[in-house]
Amino acid sequence: MARRSWKQLSPAGKAAVIVLAVLDAGLRAVALRDLSRRDGADVNGPRWLWKAALGVVTSSGVLPVAYLLWGRRTGVDGR
Repeated sequence: MARRSWKQLSPAGKAAVIVLAVLDAGLRAVALRDLSRRDGADVNGPRWLWKAALGVVTSSGVLPVAYLLWGRRTGVDGR
């Protein structure tokens, strides 16, 4: 698939790119906030690695969702 410039995208394509970017930024903000409030023992894997990946990698929401689903350990209190 050939890469297109922003000018070559259709209005629907531009809207999709914007929606994915906003969704990714919002999910990353939620995941980073949760990670900063969570103790290291409540995180699956190295906490520093999650922070670095969530802060740097743009993944269209995949990485933040992975953290929220599998990166956190849930305790008896349901956190």
